[in-house]
This record gives sequence, C-alpha cells and structure tokens, in this order.
Amino acid sequence: MRLRDIREDRDVKQQTVASYLHVRQNTYSQYETGQRQLPVDVLIQLAKFFHTSTDYILGLTDVSKP
Repeated sequence: MRLRDIREDRDVKQQTVASYLHVRQNTYSQYETGQRQLPVDVLIQLAKFFHTSTDYILGLTDVSKP
C-alpha cells in the first residue's frame, strides 16, 4: 500500500489522519506498515481524505486521480 507515501507527499502527520479516522495514531501507523488489516470503510475514508482512489491507495493503479 502507498499510505505512507501519499501522506508524506501531502505533508500530513500520522496524528492528523488518525484524528480524521477517529483512531489512535498507533492504529493508523499499523495500517501504514501492514501490521493491521485496513478495513474497507477506513480505506474509503482515506481515499476521500487524500482525494484519490482506493485503487491508487492499494497500488492497483498508478493514476492518483479519483
């Protein structure tokens, strides 16, 4: 997954994304590292937050536009 790259490209802190998702920063960190499975509803929220597609987050496409 590209979560870390997307977040860093937009200069957003993990805590900011975690707050948006209503989860702890540690939980979001585990999503980024693959230690925790990313629920579908969270994936959709992340796509909206980063203004991109779920396929881009998952690495299924290189097109970042939704």
